[in-house]
Amino acid sequence: MIKRFFDIIVAIVGLFFIGWLIVIFWVVATIDTQSNGLFIQERIGQWGNVFKIYKIKTMHPVTGRISRLGSFLRQSKIDELPQLWNVLKGDMSVVGPRPDVEGYYDLLQGEERKILELKPGLTSLASIKYYNEEVLLVLQENPQCYNDEVIFPDKARMNLDYYYHRSFLGDVKIILKTFMSYKSWGLATGCKK
Repeated sequence: MIKRFFDIIVAIVGLFFIGWLIVIFWVVATIDTQSNGLFIQERIGQWGNVFKIYKIKTMHPVTGRISRLGSFLRQSKIDELPQLWNVLKGDMSVVGPRPDVEGYYDLLQGEERKILELKPGLTSLASIKYYNEEVLLVLQENPQCYNDEVIFPDKARMNLDYYYHRSFLGDVKIILKTFMSYKSWGLATGCKK
């Protein structure tokens, strides 16, 4: 109950103070992508239920290319700001495993399925560690392999650890780490196939 109350307060305050910024970037992204500047995609949520996540669109729907604006929005994480609405709705929490597309968390087995008991979050220790995931994947000879065999298993391990050790104070520390820096804490070796 405390976590949900905290989520609601953060979402309301966040939307109140930066809602105008979200609207501005939505309009600019609409012009930039020549389509609705809001990106909506299905993700796996708590208990394995599917929900719609909101982002500022960064990719042109026809060319499939990320514009300069889109690149800036991704690097700065501004494209994630509309997810405050997901938090307010109760689809997400401020802190929790980042929601993924089907084919990952929904396929977890054994003890790792406990992760699905958590609401997905805006931030987590795993998302801080892999803040530059797109760059890491581009550098790999086989990005899909690297994601499936290195990054995702590491995220699952970190999120399961969060499941067992989560607390309100721990969430506050994760939020502070998110704001303080997005430094990588060390990466596994590459994956070739």
